[in-house]
Amino acid sequence: MKKKFRSSCIIASALDLIGDKWSLLIIRDMLLFEKKTFKDFAESDEGIATNLLSTRLKMLESIGLLTKRKLPANKKTNVYLLTNKGIELAPIIMEIVVWSDRHVREEHSEMNAYDRSQNKIGMIEAVQEAYREFIRKTIA
Repeated sequence: MKKKFRSSCIIASALDLIGDKWSLLIIRDMLLFEKKTFKDFAESDEGIATNLLSTRLKMLESIGLLTKRKLPANKKTNVYLLTNKGIELAPIIMEIVVWSDRHVREEHSEMNAYDRSQNKIGMIEAVQEAYREFIRKTIA
């Protein structure tokens, strides 16, 4: 699927691909909560409509952020797994966490807690490695 970009701006171009309301939440669910099926994503707290979810999953697959495959033990169920390109979005998600904790908490005090004492780079690397291990176990 050939994507039309609004401008040559490097930030606008990235946002044309992943800047919608749902894409980073789907990737968050995959990285942090090991969600992998359509049903898993549909049950997220944010309540994405199934037609939007289907569209986003197809788009994320078309730009190479995730793949869709069948489980070796269950050929009926589609599973979605992040590619390395998708896993490399972990630092962006972490920066949104840090920014939100710092600037959004005053507007939404019930947000999840973030432990600022943790090493951010170490956390990112741990999440990425844990997800790669999850992929290995899923497709084994």
